[in-house]
Amino acid sequence: MSGDGILPSRENCIYTSCYCEENVWKLCEFVRTQRNTSLEQLLVVFISNENRRVPLWKQRSGHGDQPVIWDYHVLLMQVGLEPDSLVYDLDSVLPFPCSLKLYAAQALRSDIDIRPEYHRKLRVVPADSFLLNFASDRAHMKNSDGSWRMPPPSYPPLQTAESQMNLDDFISMDPGVGWGAVFRLEQFLHVYGRNSSSASSSSS
Repeated sequence: MSGDGILPSRENCIYTSCYCEENVWKLCEFVRTQRNTSLEQLLVVFISNENRRVPLWKQRSGHGDQPVIWDYHVLLMQVGLEPDSLVYDLDSVLPFPCSLKLYAAQALRSDIDIRPEYHRKLRVVPADSFLLNFASDRAHMKNSDGSWRMPPPSYPPLQTAESQMNLDDFISMDPGVGWGAVFRLEQFLHVYGRNSSSASSSSS
């Protein structure tokens, strides 16, 4: 693990396949409860678009150099570091953590050479806001007959006093909905990538 990393090794993180939003919530909770550090450097990043079809490379469920098409994906990012931000993606085959420069080049790549309907947008939410506001009753992971599409985490659903389910507000790439700020991919890398903006260059 990088000296700047504030999370345990990948093997020691709480992980449930296909529940990336809850895996990231648990990462944030770990830092809040187990590390003597502020959450100010941590950002939760939802990747999706209006079509809910976004390609990501270097995913564990991928095959060779083919991307996985997710309806959405969630990762954790640690910013304010030198020389680069760190990405924590438990579903990636890249290092954990991984520099944003490497993650941008190998996992995000560029929107230039892919069809517009697959262009990525990213909602960036401060970790403390995510912990305070996120709720999921896991209904999106159930079939019409009530059976699970994928087995749920063993711990209870994440809920707040105000909500039992607001996942769609985080997946939405409408800037007027939910928490945090929404970026196009090239905007995101320009703001957070320091040395990574060239990995996804495009005219504004």
